[in-house]
Amino acid sequence: MSSADSSRQHIRTLYIDHHNWLFGWLRRKLGCADNAADLAQDTFVRLMARPRQLDAEQDPRAYLTTIAHGLVVDHWRRQEIERAWLATLAAHPEAEAPSAEHQAIVLETLLEIDRLLASLPEKPRRAFLLAHLHDMAYADIAAELGVSERMVKKYMAQVMLHCLTSGAAFRAALA
Repeated sequence: MSSADSSRQHIRTLYIDHHNWLFGWLRRKLGCADNAADLAQDTFVRLMARPRQLDAEQDPRAYLTTIAHGLVVDHWRRQEIERAWLATLAAHPEAEAPSAEHQAIVLETLLEIDRLLASLPEKPRRAFLLAHLHDMAYADIAAELGVSERMVKKYMAQVMLHCLTSGAAFRAALA
């Protein structure tokens, strides 16, 4: 049996043995059977995308829970961003409301920005958000973060470089 066949068989066995348990765990965590079903499937899709044999002493449920927990966090983050975007839309008169297609593009862009910022270390991310969402001056950001103003400038450059290089794939996908 090839390693690909072995991997598929391993994932199939995990699915058969643990899907119902994982679905129940997710349903309790999310309070919604539909979302739980989607994330249970996504957990196994993630496994198929990056197959990995578990050691004999490794608990398959712990491994599945780790993957599923990350997907739950992503799900909650996406919901939070969607709620903020919908609140912003609701604050505008209907005559100015963007098309459904434009709304979807903006939401995907917001989710990508969130993903890019989440992959940064805490202080550079906070510096960027304080500057751009709260219009704080670098001196005020430095005081807030307990660093020098020069360090804030470095953080801002780090964030810009990160978004420029990491966002290239995203921009290519949109083109």
